[in-house]
Amino acid sequence: MNDAVPQAEAPEPGIEGPDHAGPVPSDDGPAAPAPLGVPRTPTGHPEVDAHVERLADADHLATDGHLEVYEDVHRGLRDALTALDARPGPPGPAGPPSAHVHRS
Repeated sequence: MNDAVPQAEAPEPGIEGPDHAGPVPSDDGPAAPAPLGVPRTPTGHPEVDAHVERLADADHLATDGHLEVYEDVHRGLRDALTALDARPGPPGPAGPPSAHVHRS
């Protein structure tokens, strides 16, 4: 008489099992690209918004393609910020602050 308890067999990779909502992932290769679902909120600056939207391109690429998108977006955002720094700001007060001291 064999008193051994039967062991449940693990489902084969890629086969749906009774305890799983979908296929069991296999280790045969990398997963297909999938959107990360990270929201991108508009900033109100069209140039910046265009660069931020470019991040969505990474959702359709394998991981090794993300770096190119990230570097391109970083370069574009850096250039946009540099352009803001290069623009003249509002006129400031004439002379040093001590020149505006009221004397009684």
